[in-house]
Amino acid sequence: MRARTQQGPRSSIRQQGGRRRRTVSAAASMAIGVMALAALTPLASSASAAVATARPDTVQQALNTLVRDDGMPAATASVKDRNGHTRTYTAGVGDLATGSKVPRGGQVRIGSNTKAFTAVVVLQLVGEGKIDLGADVDTYLPGLVRGKGIDGRRITVRQLLQHTSGLPEYGAYIDDDELRNRYFEPRELLDIALQHKADAAPGEKWGYSNTNYLLAGLIVQKVTGRPLAEEIDRRIIKRVGLRHTYFPTPGDKTIREPHPQGYHRNPADGPLRDFTEIDPSAGWAAGQLISTDSDLNRFFGALLAGRLLPAAQLAEMRTTVPVGDSGMRYGLGLTSRPLSCGGVYWGHGGDIPGYETRGGVTEDGRAVNVTVTSIPTEEAAVQHVKDAVDRALCG
Repeated sequence: MRARTQQGPRSSIRQQGGRRRRTVSAAASMAIGVMALAALTPLASSASAAVATARPDTVQQALNTLVRDDGMPAATASVKDRNGHTRTYTAGVGDLATGSKVPRGGQVRIGSNTKAFTAVVVLQLVGEGKIDLGADVDTYLPGLVRGKGIDGRRITVRQLLQHTSGLPEYGAYIDDDELRNRYFEPRELLDIALQHKADAAPGEKWGYSNTNYLLAGLIVQKVTGRPLAEEIDRRIIKRVGLRHTYFPTPGDKTIREPHPQGYHRNPADGPLRDFTEIDPSAGWAAGQLISTDSDLNRFFGALLAGRLLPAAQLAEMRTTVPVGDSGMRYGLGLTSRPLSCGGVYWGHGGDIPGYETRGGVTEDGRAVNVTVTSIPTEEAAVQHVKDAVDRALCG
């Protein structure tokens, strides 16, 4: 789904109606809060068990707020300090039906964090001389991208990765039942997008669209002759040891390892629905991956440390454009966001019905990822997720 400048890129696959006006009912919030009282403590890794700082308390307080005040069924986090010590946190309950505990280090759907993985593969291919960021889409997918004000001969690969192509968002036209149950081929998703006119001329302005990364994934497959999932697994997941990260196979609606259930509310006054098991194909190159808080920290840490890209391509990835007046800037599948303690952190973030993930890494090696098990629908909750990330990185 499209970005909102208050939060940055929204990675839910379908449009949820513009501004976040929906609210979590007081009764639902109270019920979730009561069930959550038994699961509000952090767990230190063996490397950091003796490290007692103020930060773990403030991070836990931030997660507790998301459960108690904002009605999130569960909130989790993994925090690594500049010395490499890691702490894992949970709040809330893993399953509203049973009241079971939130599994520590559990897997979740990471939505548009997938875009960072796709962008890394594209930039690796740039480094290998197989893709040119300045080349037009037709160079790799001749004649495929045509529509109302849309011409693949005028859109560059860089504009796809940077969200400055002007391409319309396919996710706005997929409803909940389709998202949950239907398998989409990537070309079907592209067909949905191309039925609608361009949002802007190429290069005219920044505008978040999952369609950009759909095309980036198709370019990867055309250039390599291999499935995108295989390229992500070989080039990233295995390379940096992401043991709990995978690209679900066609038809796999489940989450393989222990995980908190994910919930979704639509319409605003409707009940929370369990959306844990969905067909993730509507996300594909833009949002299909499953991972954990700690694996995301490892991925972004390896990326910023230069372990996944040559210096020239990492510099391209970190060359950003502003996203409205939010303070966030968007590069090539990578964002920078300001910290209250100064400086910025680098990451992406993502939502898909059932889960929202936010976080990133700093230049000096601090890392955090925060997950909530329902996409926040009030501005206060959106801010509280951002606050949790900021507290963890600023301590």
